[in-house]
Amino acid sequence: MNKQNIVAIDNHSQYGGDMIRAEKIFKDFLVTRGLRYTQARRKILKEVFSLQNHFEADDIVQKLRSKGEKVSIASVYRTIPLLIDAGIIIKNPCEHMNARLEPVFGQQHHDHLICVKCKKIIEFRDNKIEQRQKKVAQQHGFEMEEHRLVIRGYCGDCQQLNENKSEQP
Repeated sequence: MNKQNIVAIDNHSQYGGDMIRAEKIFKDFLVTRGLRYTQARRKILKEVFSLQNHFEADDIVQKLRSKGEKVSIASVYRTIPLLIDAGIIIKNPCEHMNARLEPVFGQQHHDHLICVKCKKIIEFRDNKIEQRQKKVAQQHGFEMEEHRLVIRGYCGDCQQLNENKSEQP
């Protein structure tokens, strides 16, 4: 597992009621697909819900196995698209990132700053940006369903490292 530096906004406080709602939504979603809510899917959903940052499917497998849970890799990989379709998680738009999934159910919308050097991810929310995006959509007669903003560049730490290197003789 490739660890990433992630600075998160406070989306991830107490899950209690959100987990119950997510479970109901997921169960109902599975029924519409003619699928069962199995113990494996329940364990996977619970683990996904416990994560507070971006993750890969393999992270779920590792976490479950570290807890002694017997869930197959295939079950995790088959459940991930179902969780995406049910609106519990999303695929992250940043293809160069190792962490390609992110929990979204019960959390505020946020955007990302991503350092191209160290891969640090900073999640942020800016109401002015949100309002401007809505206004642009309205100006073009576009009904916005969702959006993602990703800004790539260099974090403060990497900028500082580059400045220090250029100052050395």
